[in-house]
Amino acid sequence: MSFEAITSIADAEANAKAAVAAAELKSKQMLADAETAGKAAIEAAAVKAEEELTELRRKADEKAKTDAGGLSGELENKKAALRAKAEANLEKAAALVVERIVNN
Repeated sequence: MSFEAITSIADAEANAKAAVAAAELKSKQMLADAETAGKAAIEAAAVKAEEELTELRRKADEKAKTDAGGLSGELENKKAALRAKAEANLEKAAALVVERIVNN
């Protein structure tokens, strides 16, 4: 084999090794970039989920307060009606007691 052929083969081998090394380096960099992008996407999703959760909690609290206020008003109305009915029954009961005492 001639010296030029050997040199050409050696150069080709060196170029191939350099290309393989460059490809390995590029693939490692691409993998690192993908991991970084993935971590950033996960972090962004976690932040968004936390914001949505905070908003949902706020809305739930507002609804609970509104519902509690409505129930409170409704219960006050029922309480007033029961009190009025009890007072009316109290007057009837007192009249009945007086009538029995007077008649006996």
